[in-house]
Amino acid sequence: MERQRSARHPIARSKAHDLVALYEATRLRSEALAQPLSAEDCVVQSMPDASPVKWHLGHTTWFFETFILERHGRGFKPFDPAFRVLFNSYYNAIGAKHPRPERGMLTRPALSRVLDYRRHVDQRMGELLRGRVPEALAQIVTLGVNHEEQHQELILTDVKHLLSRNPLAPAYTERWPLTPVHARKPRWLTVTGGVHEIGHAGAQFAFDNEGPRHRVLLQDFELASHPVTYGEYLEFIADGGYRRPELWLSMGWDAVAANAWQAPLYWIERDGGWHNFTLHGLVEIECNTPVCHLSYFEADAYARWAGARLPSEFEWEAAAQAVACTGNFADSGALHPLAPRSDSPAPGLAQLFGDVWEWTRSDYAPYPGYRAAAGAVGEYNGKFMCSQYVLRGGSCATPQRHIRATYRNFFPPDARWQFSGVRLARDLH
Repeated sequence: MERQRSARHPIARSKAHDLVALYEATRLRSEALAQPLSAEDCVVQSMPDASPVKWHLGHTTWFFETFILERHGRGFKPFDPAFRVLFNSYYNAIGAKHPRPERGMLTRPALSRVLDYRRHVDQRMGELLRGRVPEALAQIVTLGVNHEEQHQELILTDVKHLLSRNPLAPAYTERWPLTPVHARKPRWLTVTGGVHEIGHAGAQFAFDNEGPRHRVLLQDFELASHPVTYGEYLEFIADGGYRRPELWLSMGWDAVAANAWQAPLYWIERDGGWHNFTLHGLVEIECNTPVCHLSYFEADAYARWAGARLPSEFEWEAAAQAVACTGNFADSGALHPLAPRSDSPAPGLAQLFGDVWEWTRSDYAPYPGYRAAAGAVGEYNGKFMCSQYVLRGGSCATPQRHIRATYRNFFPPDARWQFSGVRLARDLH
């Protein structure tokens, strides 16, 4: 999130209109993501790390009510005082929270009640934003919009995990149309080292963990032209990758043993071949598609097996600065990584944005000079800078406007339910 600046000067009328349009479009998209689901689908929680769709819809509304309407709305009255606890996620400065692993126990309030809550808050937000909007208020609204976009991605990843637990293997949406796929041999591209500027700069929105902008010294290195594919990962499995402790970090090997991992999440061996559960149902694995749902441990083990390594997040960003932020995002509707559509080799890095989040070997830590914002909003990112690794680039479940080269995602090293993949790097000697 951006630092709070002076609230004395309202933003320009055209910018205020754009902000209202962005707010409304974002709120509508969240509800559209819930449209293919039944009310029962929206209640269930398939694991502690995931949340029910109903909770996502309520929590994103709670954010606007708590951080904006409660502080800026005239004559504020909460829609339902109980929602302050039910839909608080991790903001300790706000007060009590319902336990995260028990969000699926909330059969009440009904989904219809949560949708009423959204309409109530949207109406009050519309009234608030129709007037003169101070710059500080515009910034917190923008943060709320970006926060909701994060939850839109979580809705898709959490629903995928939920539906995968159903033996009927139900599809979230209709099967996507696939055009002929051409295999591409990965190439190694040299990235020049030296001093690089890393982190966000400028007036556009960015989360606070993307700054301050600072310099890093990098050695020359090579980066693979494409993410690792299903076909390449199949070779790792066939070579005993999940049975060879020398390929794994100690904690990774413990995770393999404790969870009986034999393949990435959602892989199913059937009729002599591998299938993959997707948001379109169960499909045969397409070998030229970027592999996804890897933990950091699996990405690291694969890289070691391949005689390479994971890039640092600074190497990744240095390489990405010259690449257009376009790709297969949630906006495309595919909701699954896609293979290249052309057999002509791309001149540079391909699929750097969209398709799959790419693990880096960088632990999630503050940049030099980082300071969390004051108050409860400061809990957004900073307090999670421990025992997690950074991913870059966005995925097929990420809204495109949400991603930029400086964007830092982060998850624990054993997390697998996100669309997380791997792009290899190696040193130049």
